[in-house]
Amino acid sequence: MHFNVRFSLLLLICCLSLLLFAIPANAQEREIHFRVNQVGYLPDDQKEAILFSDKPIRGKVSLIDEKTGKAAGTFQPRKLLAGWGNFKYYSAIDFSSIKEEGQYHLKGPSQNYRSASFSISKTAYMGYQENLLEFMRQQRCGYNPTLDMVCHAKDGRTFFGPMPDSTYVDVTGGWHDAGDQLKYLITGSYATAHMLKAFEMYPDRFDDQHNDLGQHGANGIPDILDEAKWGLDWIHKMHPAPDQLFHQVADDRDHKGFKIPNQDNADYGWGENSYRVAYFATGQPQGLQQYKSVATGIANLAGRSAAAMAIAARIWKKIDPAFAAKCHQAALSLYALGRAQEGFQQGNSYGAPYRYNEETWADDMEWGAAELYKLTLDESYLNQAKVYARKSNTIDSWTVKDTAAHYQLYPFVNLGHFVLHEFVDRNFKDTLEMYYRDGIEHTLSRAEKNPFHVGVPFIWCSNNLLTSLITQTILYEKMSGDLQFDSFLMAQRDWLFGRNPWGTSMFTGIPEGGEFPVEVHTSLYVLKGLEVKGGLVDGPVYASIYNSLLGLKLEKTDKFSRFQNNHVVYHDDVGDYSTNEPTMDGTAGAILMMTHFGNATPNK
Repeated sequence: MHFNVRFSLLLLICCLSLLLFAIPANAQEREIHFRVNQVGYLPDDQKEAILFSDKPIRGKVSLIDEKTGKAAGTFQPRKLLAGWGNFKYYSAIDFSSIKEEGQYHLKGPSQNYRSASFSISKTAYMGYQENLLEFMRQQRCGYNPTLDMVCHAKDGRTFFGPMPDSTYVDVTGGWHDAGDQLKYLITGSYATAHMLKAFEMYPDRFDDQHNDLGQHGANGIPDILDEAKWGLDWIHKMHPAPDQLFHQVADDRDHKGFKIPNQDNADYGWGENSYRVAYFATGQPQGLQQYKSVATGIANLAGRSAAAMAIAARIWKKIDPAFAAKCHQAALSLYALGRAQEGFQQGNSYGAPYRYNEETWADDMEWGAAELYKLTLDESYLNQAKVYARKSNTIDSWTVKDTAAHYQLYPFVNLGHFVLHEFVDRNFKDTLEMYYRDGIEHTLSRAEKNPFHVGVPFIWCSNNLLTSLITQTILYEKMSGDLQFDSFLMAQRDWLFGRNPWGTSMFTGIPEGGEFPVEVHTSLYVLKGLEVKGGLVDGPVYASIYNSLLGLKLEKTDKFSRFQNNHVVYHDDVGDYSTNEPTMDGTAGAILMMTHFGNATPNK
């Protein structure tokens, strides 16, 4: 009997030993996680990785040069007090001292866990802005070069205009807004103006690989200008007369499932794949059914459209003087419309409660006035820009809010402050710098409450806020020469490329071979399996927002389930239009940021 007990105990010990040795070598990897910027770092960047685990993190971490296999440096993790969610222990590893170019990864004290690979290089970000333009070409309406097809050739028939309802007007062109196929002047005007401002700031950093139709083949014009002109041509159509402005083509009747653009099953009263509604900007509440917009004027649309036209008039003066003159005239008439109808025009919905809820306009008029002064040197525009700048102070910025309605405080960065700064006296320069600085400081205060040091509220399209905060910080540094927020700037950028709880880039296809959104909420991915680089997805949202939205249903098991918390969620899933739908204006709004870091010395 005793022999049998001893034998049974010995057998049990042997079995337990075998089970212990059978545990996969990477078991610890499932409990200890590195988060790094997968794209990489410029040599002089602040370089910080985040490490988190269920268990205390002990031992030093090595930076491994993948070419030699040797450690380029060894670092002691710094314990972080702020947490995020399901994991108890968070640490940071600062390897800013390593400046030698190469391909690296971080490795823990055992062989069982390591980070993703990343580069340290002067060219780490070079050329990525072209990927963002690749996504913009995919969003083109009319002739789409990605699909080599023509869609929505009958846009559109008017409502709310001075002409009889259903009158035909040519508003073909522009860009599809996101995974849907609506077109908004709200977002199209900003995308156009942002691209033009990015080119004006960094004119030597864009390729010429495509023609004006977006087809492969150089045409002697940088691709960013070809893309911006696609937007300019559409804005001209939306502004067919000095006293007329349209603001939206199509509405949520579009949302009838995934579809190829030239096979649109939406019916706006003229049959499927036919005419679509074109809404005239009246400055009054609009809506064809129970859901009405709120509107008080049209200055938001007119002001930033005027800014786009004024920049274009300067740029095309050397390329096409006739087109430059057309843009010049449009800038004047658009700005005059904004002066005549100060206030905001929102987006329209039809059968759903969702729309673009923009409620700011002084920022757009400041931008338009500043660009017009730069174009004309007419002092009246400078004086008006100063007045609008004071109306559009930090109070109008999302940066000082914990929440806001969808696109309520749009655009998410006031580029007018940056343009105006060049032309005002020292006291007014200080005021404009203060507006930017106050917003940055508010987001910095928010960032100190989480280990990733990210400073945005996770409202819908949080990634758009993040790229705008990065842009605002870049512009503040250029205006003031003050680099006190530089490490904060790097943390915001790094979040977008993988230094976040999910370890994913927020841009499709970037970086190649990395973790990035694939199962995106777009028809072209669902129906054609088309993966186009460069699209910025909406990004993480508060769980309360995610749980309140209609029609959300994950199509697959959540691969990030372990990294979600009860507060903020992100899903790489076709069914989640709130976090994983690439947007046209979000992508365009990231071009300045991406181009800035594409230079080896971005602060110059």
